Amino acid sequence: MLPTTTRAAVLVETGQPLQIWDVRLPDLKPGQVLVEMDYAGVCHTQLHEVRGRRGVDKFLPHVLGHEGAGLVMAVGADVSKVAVGQRVVLTWIKGSGKDVPSTVYESDFGPVNSGAIATFMAVTVVSENRLVAMDEAALSQRDAALLGCAVPTGAGAIVNTAKVSKGDSVAVFGVGGIGLSAVLAAAMREAAPIIAVDVVDAKLTAAKAAGATHTINALRENPLEVIQSITDAKGVDTAVEAAGKPETMEAAYASVAYGGGLCVLAGNVAYGETITLDPYDLIRGRRIVGTWGGETVPDRDLPAYAQMYVKGRLPFGQLASHEWSLDDVNLAFDALEAGQVTRALIRLK
Repeated sequence: MLPTTTRAAVLVETGQPLQIWDVRLPDLKPGQVLVEMDYAGVCHTQLHEVRGRRGVDKFLPHVLGHEGAGLVMAVGADVSKVAVGQRVVLTWIKGSGKDVPSTVYESDFGPVNSGAIATFMAVTVVSENRLVAMDEAALSQRDAALLGCAVPTGAGAIVNTAKVSKGDSVAVFGVGGIGLSAVLAAAMREAAPIIAVDVVDAKLTAAKAAGATHTINALRENPLEVIQSITDAKGVDTAVEAAGKPETMEAAYASVAYGGGLCVLAGNVAYGETITLDPYDLIRGRRIVGTWGGETVPDRDLPAYAQMYVKGRLPFGQLASHEWSLDDVNLAFDALEAGQVTRALIRLK
């Protein structure tokens, strides 16, 4: 028998801790899927949302979470992409299938809003196009959860956005989950050198294990000076910014080579923050672009990343450094904000 209620982490007021509520599961609309969650990932986008750094939130109260892994419990009408009993990755990045943009759960406190996907709940209703079947048996659900956001955004920035090739020089600014994914992908593409920049030594150690050839603690060294030294004053071919800070974005842009160097912005700044660039740098051939989920095509890229994982080419399981239960979801956000984790996971079972 299918469940009629579930526990969920609800954002009731921005700037305040999430609350754990019992919510009632609605009937599935055509194109929706009921999923029993195993793991959900936590990223800075949701941290900004919880802390009120994304501007006015018009949808309170609402559930959160946009990456994870689970098991299909039921499918609505017109769903053909996944089947009951199938393992799935949940991702905010739109793929094939029906697009159902929202749903509403009921609770003793009133309606609770949700977008097309929510993962900070034991059982969730998800739009078909935010799911990818994951048939790779050697990939654990814990590691599969990382395919929802961290891996496709970071690896995609290298593979799809920058199209890094063997021998290209790469710098990654901010080596949390997305940045480490970029380092892993750069190593897989045989880039050299691969330079990791952060302010937390533990993250730099993780970046070294992921394939970085050089690490820079920006609290102790000037990243631009060190990068110039490493690259014989040329700058890097590609820089990926994954810290989500204006000053880091500006530094990443300044680190790329004139005459074609590319800076890819993957991090999210708080609402209202801006960056400043010298237009003459653009004239001299430095380039800068943003990346929307690493330009990922979920139905193509996520199974491919899973196969790379199994073959040992993209060992992204090392990204997840900590996990918490749903009841301790606020501790995960605190640790993420304090820079104590690479990728945090919420364990739903």
